Amino acid sequence: MANYIYPAPGTTDVEATLTIYHTSKAAEAALSTPETGMLVPSLQDITVNAANDIFSWTQLDAGAKKQIATTATNSLSMNLVLNKDTFFGDSAATSGSAENSGILGLSTDKTRVQFDLYTGDENTGTAGKYISGFGYVTGLAPTVSADAPVWVSPITITVDSDYTVSDSPIA
Repeated sequence: MANYIYPAPGTTDVEATLTIYHTSKAAEAALSTPETGMLVPSLQDITVNAANDIFSWTQLDAGAKKQIATTATNSLSMNLVLNKDTFFGDSAATSGSAENSGILGLSTDKTRVQFDLYTGDENTGTAGKYISGFGYVTGLAPTVSADAPVWVSPITITVDSDYTVSDSPIA
């Protein structure tokens, strides 16, 4: 049987989760009251984008364009139901932590964040993989309507480096 990634929504310790750290894990660990990152609740969906750019050119001796892959444009995109403390920040959390800044603060302050995306468990019951990296929180556009009476927002983490894929979160 194939080892499909099965995020098992609603099942503790096997669902897909996203943890964001203010600047880096090392910076949050060095705070006077060490933080463990902000677990982003209420994710509705997650898209991992890893798109290589392509340089194309034509040659007089070829009937087709020549192409070569160049640097990648990486990002995580998701939609979430807004939680007040996670979105606006929790003033009771340690100053300088992701929990204190909140998603909106991390975006408006243009803070480079570190993230760990746990992809979920495999259907065989073995541990899933983590996709980790650094980037910037962008793309916030909270909306509410009579048909959807809770605030929802897209969120994008524009990754400014390579992804790291591993069996555990990176240090």
